[in-house]
Amino acid sequence: MPRVSRLTKVRRILLLAATLTLALAAPAGAVTAIHFQRESVPALTAQLHHREVHVLSFHPTPAPGHVHVSMNDGRHFTATYAASEQAQLVTLARADGTRVTVAKVKPKAATAVHHTLRYVAGGILIVVILVVAAVLLLDRRRKLGEEDEGPPAPPPTQSQPDQI
Repeated sequence: MPRVSRLTKVRRILLLAATLTLALAAPAGAVTAIHFQRESVPALTAQLHHREVHVLSFHPTPAPGHVHVSMNDGRHFTATYAASEQAQLVTLARADGTRVTVAKVKPKAATAVHHTLRYVAGGILIVVILVVAAVLLLDRRRKLGEEDEGPPAPPPTQSQPDQI
C-alpha cells in the first residue's frame, strides 16, 4: 500500500477547506439581493426635500414608469410615476444634489434569419447524405451476400476406407 506523504495530506486538507469556504460563501451572495419596497410619489418628494435620497434611477418604459430610490440609510424603495412627473422629479433631485440616472431601452438586436436558414439547410443536407450513404452501404452488403451464396455446393461424398 503506497504511503501518502505529509505534504499531500496538507494539500488535501487545504483543498477541502477552500472548497467548503466557497460552498458556504456562495449562498451569502444571494442573500444580499436588494428588495425594493413600494412608496408613493409624494413621499418621494418629501424625502428629496429632506435630502434623505442617495440615488434615483428612472425606468420610463413600459408606461407608467417607475423609479428606484436608494436612501442614505441603505433602504430601497420603488415608486410608480406618470410620464409627466419625470421632469419635475429629475429637477427636484438634481437641485438637492441627488444622483440621477435615466435608463434607456436598448433595442433588441434582430435575429439573423439568414444564418439560421443556412444552419437548417446544412443540417438537412447532412441528414440526406447520411441516408444515401446508409442505403448504398446496405445495398452493397445485400449484393455481396448474394454473390457468396451462388449455386448450392454438391453434398460431400463419404469415402469408405479400404478393408483388407
